[in-house]
Amino acid sequence: MQDISLEQAIEVLLEHTKKIERTEEVPILEALGRVLAEDAVASFDNPPFDRSPLDGYTFASGRTKGATKENPASFAIIGEECAGDFFAEAVPAGSALRLMTGAAIPRGCDCVVRQEDVTIENGRLLVPYELHHHENYCFAGEDVKKGTLLVKKGTELTAAHLGVLASLGFGKVKVLARPRIAIASTGDELVLPGEPLQPGKIYNSNLYVLAGRLQEMGFRPEVLGILPDDVNEAAAFIDSWRGKVDLFLTTGGVSVGKKDIMHGVVKKIGTRLFWRVCIKPGAPVIAYTAGDMLGIALSGNPFASYATFELLVRQVLSKFSGRTDVCYTPVEGYLADKFPKPSYGRRFIRAHYADGVFKIPSQHDSGSLFSAAGCNALIDIPAGTGPLPAGSRVKGVLL
Repeated sequence: MQDISLEQAIEVLLEHTKKIERTEEVPILEALGRVLAEDAVASFDNPPFDRSPLDGYTFASGRTKGATKENPASFAIIGEECAGDFFAEAVPAGSALRLMTGAAIPRGCDCVVRQEDVTIENGRLLVPYELHHHENYCFAGEDVKKGTLLVKKGTELTAAHLGVLASLGFGKVKVLARPRIAIASTGDELVLPGEPLQPGKIYNSNLYVLAGRLQEMGFRPEVLGILPDDVNEAAAFIDSWRGKVDLFLTTGGVSVGKKDIMHGVVKKIGTRLFWRVCIKPGAPVIAYTAGDMLGIALSGNPFASYATFELLVRQVLSKFSGRTDVCYTPVEGYLADKFPKPSYGRRFIRAHYADGVFKIPSQHDSGSLFSAAGCNALIDIPAGTGPLPAGSRVKGVLL
């Protein structure tokens, strides 16, 4: 397929993307944003015992019947219990136990009186009013009953989910494995940051943008560096990752120049799904399969590769991982600035979106990444649109 729409390209990619069914067990602190692979069910009541909701004293409420300030009920204080302690004995009739908020209420007691409401005289507790059965009393399982479904399979775990799971003793949880992703760039002109910059060379930024975006989304890519502009070497290298990764991303080598090697690479190792998507920037995208591995070769132009990653690859990542939060969000708003260029084909331009307003930077070249640093959206301009004045109503995607 060639020269297809963005929507068609996404559809083709998703047809060749299988949701990851592999699972792994991870510590609860590493589970944020992961997708739960099995139902999490409470194995005990929480709280696991009847407890006090306040600092005070506990006893049998029946002994306070008729108590007044002038004629208070009197109890012998036999000890105290803090949260985390456990008073194993039954409290005898006519006796009271001092206890703190969260402490377990012992046998023989059915209420708690506030510490501020009582007085102590000669080691005895004086209660100036009646208390009733289960007054100021928290029951075992008041928060969660044993057997309760805490978090359903397929849920993207939030901080609140982690708190619920931790409160029921889950030290680890079973989650879907992350998709295995590899990233490489092609181009003999590229060098890695930190290396000397020779004449005619440029520093590679694409690896860092894509790896950074993947890490921001909670993925852990294999960053493989720069491949030579040699079809056989590049094909052998990419093919060596077959079976090891689910998605292989490359930048560069996708147009029609002498060193656009990815066409030849795909012929050697797999089956091409499409080439060229009707968008600007980043039109010359190649998608292919090599066995069970999906490959997406993006433009080498820095902003073009970034934009097509956002528009195409994020949809694939969402299906791989089962995470809806990975997809971009459609938005509409007004242009704060004019866009003076006509759009003969469908164009996406960088912008900053806030409160229904898109602000456009002055630089739009697909080879420039600098002006994208402060942007959080792409404006979607339909093919055949003329220059847009400030105030124009436009659609876009929030990144």
